[in-house]
Amino acid sequence: MLKHISTYSFSLLRWPLALTSIALAGCVATAPTAKLNFDPEEFDSTTTHTRVYAATEAQTCEAARRALLSQGYLVNVATPELVTGRKSFQPEAEIHVEFEFRVVCAREGRSPGSTIAFASALQDRYSLKKTNTSASLGVGVLGSVSLPVSASHDAMVKVASETITDPRFYERFFALIDRYRVFSERADRREDATSRAAPAPDPATSVADGSPR
Repeated sequence: MLKHISTYSFSLLRWPLALTSIALAGCVATAPTAKLNFDPEEFDSTTTHTRVYAATEAQTCEAARRALLSQGYLVNVATPELVTGRKSFQPEAEIHVEFEFRVVCAREGRSPGSTIAFASALQDRYSLKKTNTSASLGVGVLGSVSLPVSASHDAMVKVASETITDPRFYERFFALIDRYRVFSERADRREDATSRAAPAPDPATSVADGSPR
């Protein structure tokens, strides 16, 4: 009888332990996962990536093209409304960085002589990684014996990609666009003045042989 009571008591003691284990397992299963610490876009600034110029779309994008070329960018697309360029950097021996610049020129308001330029730069970061590869080499002389062959090679792997949001970065770029825009306007004025000062051809002179008709 004593043995039966002891066995029964031990069974009663195991139930709370089992319930506690189940409860702990449920807490672990329903524990919230760690959240990424990331600030969402606030859309609080309209001047970081934009600038208004007293010029046409074609003149503004041409000034942007020259601004990128002057800084060593390789221009991929150049139209009256869009300019894109890319530049590579090597800050460290095993780190490679690429900047991709994009400028969109659109008319501002109804005036054809006012243009708003939208500029954004994307920074891609690459790191040198070693990749191991293995293969089997069969030796016919020894029968079906295979010798393992392993090798490793280096490859540039993209590890980060981010849009540049530093206002000072874009301020310097917009100032450079304005400088080339002014140079272009002065060149256009000189060309207009030269064309107006050139004497008109004599209508009495034949274009074919230069002799009077």
